[in-house]
Amino acid sequence: MTVVYTYPPRAAPPLTKRRGLLLAVLVILAIGIGILADALWIEPNWIEVTHYDVPGNITSPIKIAHLTDLHTNGLGRREQHVLSILDEEKPDIILITGDSLSAWNPSYAMVQDVYERLHAPLGVWFVRGNFENWKPVPHERTFYANAGVHLLLNSGELVRPDLWLAGLDDPFTGKPNADAALAGAPPDAFKILMFHAPAYFDEVAGRVNLCLAGHTHGGQVRVPFMAPLWMPKGCWPYVSGWYQSGNTEMYVSRGVGMSMLPIRFDCRPEVTILTIRPETKRN
Repeated sequence: MTVVYTYPPRAAPPLTKRRGLLLAVLVILAIGIGILADALWIEPNWIEVTHYDVPGNITSPIKIAHLTDLHTNGLGRREQHVLSILDEEKPDIILITGDSLSAWNPSYAMVQDVYERLHAPLGVWFVRGNFENWKPVPHERTFYANAGVHLLLNSGELVRPDLWLAGLDDPFTGKPNADAALAGAPPDAFKILMFHAPAYFDEVAGRVNLCLAGHTHGGQVRVPFMAPLWMPKGCWPYVSGWYQSGNTEMYVSRGVGMSMLPIRFDCRPEVTILTIRPETKRN
């Protein structure tokens, strides 16, 4: 005799369980869409203005706007925001530490459109980044002069009787020469040295008061509470913010634009406002 066993069909999951699974999927999808929207449209244009006071051997305060890594495609939303920030802050001088060319559509005409709108009483000053060395502009000094920008290429200038401003070729892709940039600097002047790739700080710490750099984009795409997933050569161990060696400080800006990928996450673009103030003398 053959015995046939019959099994009842498997019961469907309770309605509340199915709703819970659907809700979990929708939450995960919403989080993913939110992260994507933030990385593509919100953070790239959400510029943070950071303010710092720096004591120095100067006679009166000087307000500096530090820009870097503009990677501009012309006067877009982000560039207009930068201009409005500068209009509000009214810096005495604007310092740009390289990489103004776009990573995807490099055009010096678009760079000039932005540069011509930058103004400060003590001028706009620029040093090369790796993008300027990878795609040199013809008649370089004429280009920057026509754009109203002072190019510092292993050279320095006394912008005030108490302030020496020096700039280097990009340390990563060029030939920096700090000796030439600091030649002629008055011994008692406050000395600022601009360069693009911040790892060069190890070579010049102790020779100037303040270094300004960029190149890192702050990591550009960050996982909270973790080190950057990737940074270009010429950065480590410097990511963003303040560093000090001896009597020399360096500020590494996260920059304004983007490269590699047109996204930012947990790493907002930055315009830095530094005010050098006379040191308080102790009795």
